[in-house]
Amino acid sequence: MSNKDFYETLGVARSASDDEIKKAYRKLAMKYHPDRNPDNKEAEEKFKEVQKAYDTLSDKEKRAMYDQYGHAAFEQGMGGGAGGFGGFGGFGGQGGFGGAQGFDFSDIFSQMFGGGGSAGGHQPDYSGADLQVGIEISLEEAAKGVKKRINIPTYEECDVCHGSGAKPGTSASTCSTCHGSGTVHVRQAIFQMQQTCPTCHGTGKEIKDPCVKCRGEGRTKTSKTVEVNIPAGIDDGQRIRLSGEGEPGQHGAPAGDLYVNVRVRQHKIFERNGLDLHCELPISFAIAALGGEVEVPTLDGKVKLHIPKETQTGRRMRVKGKGIKSLRSSSTGDLYCHILVETPVNLTERQKELLEEFEKISSGLNLSQTPRKKSFWEKVGEKVGDLFSDN
Repeated sequence: MSNKDFYETLGVARSASDDEIKKAYRKLAMKYHPDRNPDNKEAEEKFKEVQKAYDTLSDKEKRAMYDQYGHAAFEQGMGGGAGGFGGFGGFGGQGGFGGAQGFDFSDIFSQMFGGGGSAGGHQPDYSGADLQVGIEISLEEAAKGVKKRINIPTYEECDVCHGSGAKPGTSASTCSTCHGSGTVHVRQAIFQMQQTCPTCHGTGKEIKDPCVKCRGEGRTKTSKTVEVNIPAGIDDGQRIRLSGEGEPGQHGAPAGDLYVNVRVRQHKIFERNGLDLHCELPISFAIAALGGEVEVPTLDGKVKLHIPKETQTGRRMRVKGKGIKSLRSSSTGDLYCHILVETPVNLTERQKELLEEFEKISSGLNLSQTPRKKSFWEKVGEKVGDLFSDN
């Protein structure tokens, strides 16, 4: 056999991925397969070259050695027998493929023809399926943590057959189709493969007289209540994994996991941004102008907040440590109050009189007393001297 470059043999670049190498190999293996090229020595040699190249490049350690040393890395012991093709689908010869260790026709052709397990017979996985449920909580519960009980569908061991799947007084017998191996030989076109047994589904056992309650499954549908510990600081869209609380497996296989998707309801006052909370805080004109204390709601109750004099709408004030506790550390966010100076409505006659008097004595205010009005008109382009002319 020639020492042609393995990458060139498969028609791939040296940077090719494992999937690209495998895809190229399958294509060439089909093209030069002996069953498709009877009595064709050239095709036989090509098939050997392709197999040898794939045997090396599909193995990470072998590929690394080949990339560094080339064919010299395998001059000792790489080659195989010099005979023909033996042991597959009845085509003759004595001996092996020559360096075809790890060759598995079921692996090559199962995806081409929809075939099943490998020559060793892959057993089906009877582990229980993972389950997902949703749960809705309040912002207060998300901030402080809470325990919730949820009801989920599940299975339990059949109380008639006690999980065997067989009618009481009987038992499962060796599968009559695969004789206990769990796999059967299937011939598709010119190829012979092993697949999971369709009768016992890979268990090697056959229940000829199934339990009338569970119909041979060994389990019945039910529901169960699970307590979920929702940690403080969890956010909307996050999920909690409960190991082993999913659907139970069959025939003693392990259960799946339960994933609880958390949704946090929108709060009437607060909006969350990471660990911080934000809210609008309306204050009166008098408090905004003169300053004073106001009550501010938090998730832990009300607190006092000092409003400095001459506070404007839009000012943001921080209440430290009144946000959300971190899920992964000891830090806690803050509460940010966005000031909104409220214009009063439904004024009494006395209030109107006072405001009208205030407006009269406020005409011709010093520029420093109305900084926002001054800034606005300067942006418009008016002269500063004309800013406060009401006539």
